[in-house]
Amino acid sequence: MDNILYIIIIGAICGYIADVLMSDNGYGLLISIIIGIAGSFVGTWAFRKLGISIGSGVFSDIIRGASGAILILFILSLFKRGTYRRR
Repeated sequence: MDNILYIIIIGAICGYIADVLMSDNGYGLLISIIIGIAGSFVGTWAFRKLGISIGSGVFSDIIRGASGAILILFILSLFKRGTYRRR
């Protein structure tokens, strides 16, 4: 149970960081925090697949999570731009 709470807290921090860095994303803070929680999983997976090791601890978890959240927000922004209709 403590591990789930840790993931949610780190994910929320990562979502906030991603929201600040990508301020024009069009999502609110709550959605960015939810994306940050998902980004924690994506960032950890991507760093492992790429063979990148940045150490262990809270700060490395935040770096991995924020990277994953920024990646998710970037991909979502590509889809969001494609949905605009021209008049």
